[in-house]
Amino acid sequence: MSTTADEPTRAPSTEGARVVLDGAGLDVGGVVRLADNDAVPEVTGEALARVRHAWETAERLAARGRLYGRGTGVGAHRQVAVEEDELAGHGLRLLRSHAGGAGAVLPARQARAMLAVRTNQLLAGGSGIHPDFVEALAEALRLGVHPALTEYGSVGTGDLTALAQTGLTLLGEQPWLGGTREAPGPEAGLPRPAAPAREPGRPAPDRAAGEPRPRERHGASGLPSEPPRPPRGTDVPALPGGTGTRVAAPCTDGSPIPVPRRPRSGTGVPRPSAAPAGLPAPVALRPGDALALLSSNALALGQAALACHDLTLLLRAAHAVAALSLLAVSGATEAYAAPVHAVRPYPGPARAAAEVRRLLALPDRPPPGGGRRIQDPYGFRAFPQVHGAALDAAERLRHVVETEINCPTENPLIAPDGTAYHHGGFYAAPLGLALDGADLALLGTAQLSAARLSALGRADLTGLPAFLAEGPAGSSGTMILEYTAHSALAELRASAAPASAGHAVLSHGLEEAAGFASQAARQALRAVEAYRTVLACELVVAVRALRLSPAPPDLPAFALASAALPGGTEDRPLTADVAAAADLLPRLARL
Repeated sequence: MSTTADEPTRAPSTEGARVVLDGAGLDVGGVVRLADNDAVPEVTGEALARVRHAWETAERLAARGRLYGRGTGVGAHRQVAVEEDELAGHGLRLLRSHAGGAGAVLPARQARAMLAVRTNQLLAGGSGIHPDFVEALAEALRLGVHPALTEYGSVGTGDLTALAQTGLTLLGEQPWLGGTREAPGPEAGLPRPAAPAREPGRPAPDRAAGEPRPRERHGASGLPSEPPRPPRGTDVPALPGGTGTRVAAPCTDGSPIPVPRRPRSGTGVPRPSAAPAGLPAPVALRPGDALALLSSNALALGQAALACHDLTLLLRAAHAVAALSLLAVSGATEAYAAPVHAVRPYPGPARAAAEVRRLLALPDRPPPGGGRRIQDPYGFRAFPQVHGAALDAAERLRHVVETEINCPTENPLIAPDGTAYHHGGFYAAPLGLALDGADLALLGTAQLSAARLSALGRADLTGLPAFLAEGPAGSSGTMILEYTAHSALAELRASAAPASAGHAVLSHGLEEAAGFASQAARQALRAVEAYRTVLACELVVAVRALRLSPAPPDLPAFALASAALPGGTEDRPLTADVAAAADLLPRLARL
C-alpha cells in the first residue's frame, strides 16, 4: 500500500465484500481488508445492542456517584470533581486538550486500520460510550474517509492523541481526509503532511485481496452536491453563537469545502451540524463519551495488524527465496529432513523445513550427502531453525493482536453485570513484547538472507564467476546488492532495539511506567519494510545464479521468478531488478 497522508484514497469496494464487526470475531485479515478499502464493515445488531446496554449502565452508575473521567478529571486530576453543569463541556475540553500530537500525518492505511480496530473494540461493549460514536466510526470506514492522525503522542498506555484527534473529527471540529479530498494545510489547523513516501507493505501488481494496494491517484473532483444528512444525536441542546463558514480540507480541484460554523455557548459544547454529502454526520458529545473513546491502543493495534500481515506474507515468500538460493549453491538438503526437526519439535522450524522440501519437490527424508559439501554455511544449514523462530514469533504476534482487538480494555470497564471496574487493562505490555519479539526474530532470519546473498557471489560455493559477473575482467555483477542489503539490514537492526525497555514517569508520578507499544508498532512497520528489501536483493542474485547454471531447475518458483525479473548480466543499475523482486514476493508467498 502506497497511499500516504497527502494522497486521495480510492472509494470503498463495491464488490460486496464485507467484514463483520461484532466485538468478538475480527482477525488480522479483516483489519487489513478494511484498511485497504477492499471491504466495508458490517456491524451486527447484537453488538450495537451491547454497546447501548453498556452506555445505559454507565449513565445509571454516573447518576449514583462519580465515575473516573465522567465526574472527575483524568490522570493526576483523578480526584478533581467536575461540577454538574460542566459535565458536557468537560468531555469536549478533554478531547481538545489531548489532541496535542506531533510529527508527520500518518498514512491513510494506518488511520483506517485504527478506525477498524476501535470500532470493533467498542462493539465488545465495555466502554459505556454512546452507540452513535460506534456507528459514525463504521460509517467513516464505509465512506472511505479517515481522520488526520499525527505520529507522536502515545507511550503504550492508550493512543490518547490519535483518538482525541479522531474524536474531534467525529464532532466536526477537524476535517475528514480521504476519498476525493486532500490532506489539509496549516490553514485548517493541522500539521502539513510529510512528503509522499512508500508506506510499509509493498504491493504486487496482481496482489490478492488483503495484500497491500499499489499507489493510486484519483482525478480531480469535488464532493457530490447532495442534500446534507441530518446530524446524529440531539441531546446536547442548541446554543446561541456565531454563524458563517470556515474552510476545511480543499477538494482536489483546489476549491474549499465550506463547513458550517457550529454555534457555541459558555459550556463550549457545539451542536452537531449537518455534514457535506460523502462525510459522516457530526456526532453529539455526551458526558463520558470522550474518555470512553480515548481509552484504547487502537492505533498501535492497527499498525501491528498491518505489520503482522505483511510480515507473515514475507516470511512465506522467504521459503521460496531460500530454496532457490539452496539450489544455486548445490546445498545439502539433509538439513531439511523431517527426522531432524521431529526430535526438536518446535512448530516454526518444522514448517520452514517442510516448505523448502515442498518447493524443491524433495521427499521428507532427503538422503545424506546430496550436496556439494559435507556442511553448508549457516545461511543454508540453519535456515529452518532461525526462520522457524520468526514464524513462531509472527504467530505469537497474531495471537496477541487478535486477542486485543476483540477485547474491551477501557478504563473504567462497564461489565455486563452492571459494575464499573477501574483497572489497567489499557497497558499494552503484551502487544509491545510481542512486537519486539517479532522484530528480533525477523532480524535473525534477515541476517541469514544477507549471508546467503554474499555466498551466492562466491565462486568457490557456486562454481560460477565471482559476483555472477559476465563481461570484461573486473566487471562487478551483483556486488553492490550486498551493500544495499546490508544497508536495509542496518535499518532493521535499529528497529529491533526493544521498545519495551523504555521508561517514563508521567502525570505527577501516577503513571510511573509505560509499555511503549506504539513505538514498537512503528518499529515493526519499518523492520518489515527493510526485510522486504533484503529478501528482494537475495532473490535477484539467486535467480541470476540459477540462470547461469548449466541446468536451470524446472520448478514453479524459479519459473515464476525468472519470467518476472529482468534478464541480462551486463553491469547495469539493479534498482529496477530489486523493485521487481519486491513486487514478486507476494506471488511467491502464494505458491
